[in-house]
Amino acid sequence: MSELYRFGVSLEKTLIDAFDRHISEQHYKSRSEALRDLIREELLKKQWREGGSVAGAIVMTYDHHKRELLNMLLDIQHDFQETIISTQHVHLDHHHCLEIIAVRGTAKQVEKLATQLKVQAGVKHLSLSISTAG
Repeated sequence: MSELYRFGVSLEKTLIDAFDRHISEQHYKSRSEALRDLIREELLKKQWREGGSVAGAIVMTYDHHKRELLNMLLDIQHDFQETIISTQHVHLDHHHCLEIIAVRGTAKQVEKLATQLKVQAGVKHLSLSISTAG
């Protein structure tokens, strides 16, 4: 188990009140838990900016009847085979599919893959969720 360090933080009353509301809405058990999550999130953003290794998921929906879209999506995915860990394809209805792509690599490569997929005509929505790979 890692060592715990205690430290004091001085905040304006309005800021701590807003933070306490956030803690309650998110169902944190303590301010410490909420602060740990905020710190981890900021460090992840720093890692992203500096090109560190990340892991995550690309979730997209698209119209599979859009001419040549499926071939284009597959070509892009083949270009990023060192970044893609796995994919899952779900048929939502006769026209629409959901694709979940697990990714791992540099933040720059993961973002580039997501962008190339997102801009294709027929892709209805795409979201990228990342976390630290370590």
